[in-house]
Amino acid sequence: MSVLSTGAHLPGDPLDNDALERLAGPLPDDVLAGIEVRRRHWLIDPRTGEHRTSTSRMATAAARQALDRAGLEPADIELIVMSTASPEHLLPAAGTYVQEQLGLDAAAVIEVRAGCAGAVQALDIARRLLADGVHRTALVIGAESISPLLAPLYLGRDPFDVRMRDRLTLYTFGDGAAAMVLEAGGPGSAAGRPRPVFATRSLGGGRRPGMLINGGGTDLPLARQQARERLMEIRLDIQGTTKFGPHVFVTGLRDMLGRSGLSVADIDACVLPEGNAEYFSGEFDAAGLSPTDGARLKKIIVENLADVGATGSPAVPLALDAGWRKGTVRPGDTVLLLAIEASRYVYAGLTLTWEAPAP
Repeated sequence: MSVLSTGAHLPGDPLDNDALERLAGPLPDDVLAGIEVRRRHWLIDPRTGEHRTSTSRMATAAARQALDRAGLEPADIELIVMSTASPEHLLPAAGTYVQEQLGLDAAAVIEVRAGCAGAVQALDIARRLLADGVHRTALVIGAESISPLLAPLYLGRDPFDVRMRDRLTLYTFGDGAAAMVLEAGGPGSAAGRPRPVFATRSLGGGRRPGMLINGGGTDLPLARQQARERLMEIRLDIQGTTKFGPHVFVTGLRDMLGRSGLSVADIDACVLPEGNAEYFSGEFDAAGLSPTDGARLKKIIVENLADVGATGSPAVPLALDAGWRKGTVRPGDTVLLLAIEASRYVYAGLTLTWEAPAP
């Protein structure tokens, strides 16, 4: 299996922290520095809350860019595997709308309902189907629309009346989509190249969710859901994620190194969904990393949190796309994709040898 190209789509103009402060009030400087986000893109109009695009349309735009870079047409694609936690509808799957917008009357479509970990899980599903000979080409897509859940937190309110915990949520998240084009065989299957290794696990059994998107499900009768202050809302356990998040990262890293037989010195790029390298680095000792390995790991992390915010499903492929375009992910590199998701403290990791020349 080879990754031929990536593509990305970020809706609208970037919304920087100064503009967001005028809408929803300020965050303390130390808190703002801690979340590391300087700008993000929202599919809603920040002033009115009106939708300017959708999850599937962003996904389609990212897919078209990836196809153009790979020199392929939509008709060349046999399989679409898409991850999102924010589809337009519970059914049909958002991936089928991407199929339709690409002009494909027929295609295999699989959807993963997940956040940050989903795109890596989707990539492994596609990889295995290509390796089994079921399909020849695949599109793997992560797309998320989080801003529609954020608008009710501040619209129609004085910015200084917005609760501080709501401001933290507003400043953290962004929308977007990213795609990867895969092809069976190719240089990535050549002798001497390490086989891809995958691992995923939820560490949140018996633990309060780090992130909960409430509403629109079947937890309560619809009449009782409609009586809530907000029909849908996003809830963060900030204290829980701060304390337990590094453990998830460390456990995922240890698992991937053990399964792959790689050492940190063997990895050329470690692609993460968010930055927080300093936040996690205090836990490197618990992963059994030497000071030398810990210092190297910080140098090879590929992420773009400051420019896009926390984006959920597209986070890893957005970072991978940015790293590929900037030349920090190069042909021949051994790449570790490691996604950490707060929902039920899930990690998903995949190693691969990068083949695509710079776009």
